Amino acid sequence: MGAAVRRMNSERYRYYDLLVHTFVVILLTSNLVGQKITAVGPFRFSGAMLFFPITYIFGDIFTEVYGYGASRRAIWIGFFASALLAVMGVVTVMLPAASGWDGQAAFAKVFNFVPRIIASSLVAFWCGEFANSYVMAQMKLVTNGRYLWTRTVGSTVVGQAVDTFVVTVLTFGGSISVGLIANLILSGYLAKVLYEIAATPATYWIVNSLKRLEGVDVFDRGTDFNPFHSQ
Repeated sequence: MGAAVRRMNSERYRYYDLLVHTFVVILLTSNLVGQKITAVGPFRFSGAMLFFPITYIFGDIFTEVYGYGASRRAIWIGFFASALLAVMGVVTVMLPAASGWDGQAAFAKVFNFVPRIIASSLVAFWCGEFANSYVMAQMKLVTNGRYLWTRTVGSTVVGQAVDTFVVTVLTFGGSISVGLIANLILSGYLAKVLYEIAATPATYWIVNSLKRLEGVDVFDRGTDFNPFHSQ
């Protein structure tokens, strides 16, 4: 494997940009479907539950293979892409509807809520993803690169706890009951952690394959973990 590196240079990697693009598409899709609430027995889930946990798996892959700097770059790209989606949604709703088109009310009902979802998810995504990446990088140093499953699960336990609480409260606070918010937080958090555990074999395979194909295995010794650092 390649030696540990501290500076992120995506040009030296074959698959990093493709992974970032896929990560952003999944993130944007999660933002668009997030306002639907589904019921599975006594549990209540946001529509984003189908896709959003995958972004944390990507976060684990970025940090484990390419290092914290690569994960930080991907997080910021996703952050600005989501912000752009919010602006585009608001502008599109504000444009005058053509005569004879009767879909404006339904369109506005969906996309007028998107800015709140995006704002909530941006804050939660930023906090949760950086918490996830930080824990992942630090645990890799502590375990000296062994026991990948402890890092993927441990980072998710922390990151998703932050993300789920923040996004649920900011998205639904004041519009639904406190009891339903609590149900969403608990159900969503447990589901996301179980999602990550179930995905562990696939994560192992992807991580090991990428390390072999890219010829790199980054340890973040001496890394500046400041989310706003440029490298």
